[in-house]
Amino acid sequence: MHAMQYEITLPADYDTGVIRDRVARVGHLLDDWEGLGLKAYLLRERGVDGSPVGQYAPFYLWDTPEGMNSFLWGPGFQGLVNDFGRPVVQHWTGLAYEDGGDPDATPEVAVRRRASIPEGVPLAEVAREALRETQRLAALDGVVGAAAAVDPRHWEVVHFSLWAHDQPEATGETYRVLHLSAPGRDRLRRGRHW
Repeated sequence: MHAMQYEITLPADYDTGVIRDRVARVGHLLDDWEGLGLKAYLLRERGVDGSPVGQYAPFYLWDTPEGMNSFLWGPGFQGLVNDFGRPVVQHWTGLAYEDGGDPDATPEVAVRRRASIPEGVPLAEVAREALRETQRLAALDGVVGAAAAVDPRHWEVVHFSLWAHDQPEATGETYRVLHLSAPGRDRLRRGRHW
């Protein structure tokens, strides 16, 4: 599994209706994308859920690198580049994925928490703790799914969870889910990925 996200920070006075309309118009195009576990079309609005910025920030879990690459080098991502410029694409290697107790529910919000891995911490323990946190999140009421992944270039762990209600019991940046494409969620390997 590969996790991926790009963040497009919007001007303070940006009409987020433009993003909502865009997702309504094109979100379904990835509903059957080969190699995609899931894509959550995410929006943060300045002043909502404690967000200091407005951002369009889709989050992906890929079940194959070919699916991810065909998206990045294809017309879908190029369309985003044409409209917003080329964003930095963050990429993490999967550590764990678990369905929540409500896997078929439509998610309302997502929470992403990034944490630096300090120098000197045993890396095997970092991976085990990421698995435990993924399992803990997945067991909470209203969770659709939870994942953990690591960026070994910057030594960072990311925790990501989807929630079927707007009161998540997780800390981190909170996003509104505008659409969920999940053609291969059933192919995402459950449990640890090492």
